Amino acid sequence: MSKAFTKEGEGEPDDEPDEPDVLPANLKNYVTPKGLAALQDEFRFLTRQERPRVVEIVHWAAGNGDRSENGDYIYNKKRLREIDRRLRYLAKRLDNAELVDPARQLGLKQVFFGARVTYAAADGTQRTVKLVGVDEANVEQGKINWISPLARALMKAREGDAVELRLANSTEILEIIAIEYGE
Repeated sequence: MSKAFTKEGEGEPDDEPDEPDVLPANLKNYVTPKGLAALQDEFRFLTRQERPRVVEIVHWAAGNGDRSENGDYIYNKKRLREIDRRLRYLAKRLDNAELVDPARQLGLKQVFFGARVTYAAADGTQRTVKLVGVDEANVEQGKINWISPLARALMKAREGDAVELRLANSTEILEIIAIEYGE
């Protein structure tokens, strides 16, 4: 059978499913202003720069003949699918984003989204974390996802309170030392 009569995508895996949503369906997608800006920047970069560049490479590679053995074509078609999947994910996250500016919560005495919390564990070690959106969490920078077990334990606590952090195999008591809002 001639290649002219075969489907172009034949032999290629179907589009992989979109990235799984780590945010349960009944919870809002809270984001800080920096988190929202990062999502928007990535979306703009992918739509205005990366995707057009990859489309151009795919177009050029498609013109080079046999696509089944064309590495540039195969790789960049896969990359294009990855970009499109990420764009769908980002569009969904941006549509559902609810902006919460920690700088506007300066008078709060309890831990809520956007708070920077310093706490002490039972062994005396102190740690500071900031409660941020799901997409902006980064443990190395001290930013934790607001729906994580630690953030849930800290939520609504006040300075001086002791909260119970329940993990799979243990329970730990944490004392809230300081609560700050703002950047």
